[in-house]
Amino acid sequence: MNNENHEGYVYILTNPSFREDWVKIGKSSRPVDVRSKELDNTAVPLPFEIYATLKTAKFDKVEKQIHKQIDRLTDLRIRQNREFFNIAPSVALDIMRDIANLLDDSELAVYVDGKPVISKSKEEDKKIEADNKEKERRAQKPPFKFHMIGLKVGDTIVFDELNLPVTVASDDKVEYQDRLWSLSAFTREFLPEDKQNASGSYRGPNYFSYEGETLNELRKENNK
Repeated sequence: MNNENHEGYVYILTNPSFREDWVKIGKSSRPVDVRSKELDNTAVPLPFEIYATLKTAKFDKVEKQIHKQIDRLTDLRIRQNREFFNIAPSVALDIMRDIANLLDDSELAVYVDGKPVISKSKEEDKKIEADNKEKERRAQKPPFKFHMIGLKVGDTIVFDELNLPVTVASDDKVEYQDRLWSLSAFTREFLPEDKQNASGSYRGPNYFSYEGETLNELRKENNK
């Protein structure tokens, strides 16, 4: 079937469990919210979030062109055969916008609070992006430290995926087999292969627990 006979979408997705400058750029012949939910599986600890979409009958060609433009900048693909890129979402959006301006049928949408806002101009997009960055800045939390949940050196926490006890060695490190690890590094090293995500980036407090509650849940409770 010729993709240009019907409209589809090119999308930019982000994920809270990825680094801030990692994105997934792909295409779908169906609404992007459907595609993003399909990508929500055990290999990714948190759901994907839609950053922007471009609706066009030439979505297949547009996706390839965006990938090509990014590849020309430098080797920004996290894996050469995947749709993950080490590029800021705002930069990816600029590339998408430039291509959209060359199309007669393009409809570019930037997402705010999970809802699409149709782009009318670059200036409007910049305002949306600025608002999003301000919300992200306000939502940013300081790095996890054990004192935030009342744990101290010598306490034992559990790596849930393997039911493996480890010892708190400092305010941000655990000890296992005479070696010190950050929670994210430990998760990356010991997480079973079928649970690993494509990015290799993990939020450690989501994978450890203390007395039956994850460290992330304990942090939320203490912040209330």
